[in-house]
Amino acid sequence: MESKDPQKHYSPALLCSALALFLLAAFLLAAPVSAQKIKELPPPPAGPVYKPKPTPTPAPEELEVVRVTSNLIAVPVSVSDANGQPVLGLQPADFRIEEDGRIQQVAQLGDPEHIPLDIALLVDVSASVDARFAFEQKAAADFLRQVLRSGDRATIFAIDQSPRMVQPLAGADVATSALMTLTAAKGYTAFFDTVLAAEKYLDQNSTQGRRRVIVVISDGDETARVLTMPVGQTVAGNRQMSLLERQLAFIEGARGEVVREVQRAEVAFYSINPSGPTMHLNPRSARAQLGMERLAAVSGGASFIPNDDSDLSRIFQRIASELRTQYLLQYYSDNKTAASDYRRIVVSTPSRPQLRVRAREGYFPKK
Repeated sequence: MESKDPQKHYSPALLCSALALFLLAAFLLAAPVSAQKIKELPPPPAGPVYKPKPTPTPAPEELEVVRVTSNLIAVPVSVSDANGQPVLGLQPADFRIEEDGRIQQVAQLGDPEHIPLDIALLVDVSASVDARFAFEQKAAADFLRQVLRSGDRATIFAIDQSPRMVQPLAGADVATSALMTLTAAKGYTAFFDTVLAAEKYLDQNSTQGRRRVIVVISDGDETARVLTMPVGQTVAGNRQMSLLERQLAFIEGARGEVVREVQRAEVAFYSINPSGPTMHLNPRSARAQLGMERLAAVSGGASFIPNDDSDLSRIFQRIASELRTQYLLQYYSDNKTAASDYRRIVVSTPSRPQLRVRAREGYFPKK
């Protein structure tokens, strides 16, 4: 007999549905936990890394080392006629150069128009030049504007109680502006130390193939070094030297040091003594001028004494003209010895003996 109770008729179906819902809820609740547990698992261990065996490095070839020592010597040369006018257009065959009496072969003769200049301008600011300082300053500025061209440089030093560089190597405009900032002082004159500072600076900052020049406006009277003079010295017979004798000996020794260093740095030295011809009346001033003339002679430069203030501009123009027409004679010395002794140079023009040739007297080989 068919049952008439609908609740009894649907009980198995409801039971199955309830069971299905229960299993689905259990699965949904367990899934995050399972996922969380999977995320917290430690990373798998790293697999073995293959390390290839390095290829053996072949033994280095033993090559013969060839050492080349350059003994190229550069000599600025000024050539003029009987009237003192520069002579241009000379060729290497026109020159003869000797080193310690041995004839050398000219390797190259630089064209004066294409050889850059590095000039150190040294201006005395001590009390001895106070009266003419402004005029000398302007004349020196005109000189820089006239002589410096594109590629040329100048550095400015003040000859003061101690060496003072006012402007490192720069073009005409910058160097001239720095020069015009100088003012006269009233202290001692560190002439030797300023020349040494300038030649050292050029030696370290001017590359090969450039002409190095020092132009000094000063009476050359060294007064600062005398302050460091030893208290007493003796001469033959144990006689105590007088103060004047000690000063002269001390200054002469210092001057010799300057001469050697200027030659080592291959610098041409030019001087202008603004004191004029009357400085010969003072023995001390006369000796200072002779010292500057010696520096000029050994380095291939020149020393000038203007007759008056108006003569100063003409002298600057003469120096500028000479520097712009100066040859750079270069040769490879055949002296292969490692000795650092002084080597004497003589330059001449045998085919044109009437010309006047001025060059540095020698050099000390570079270490």
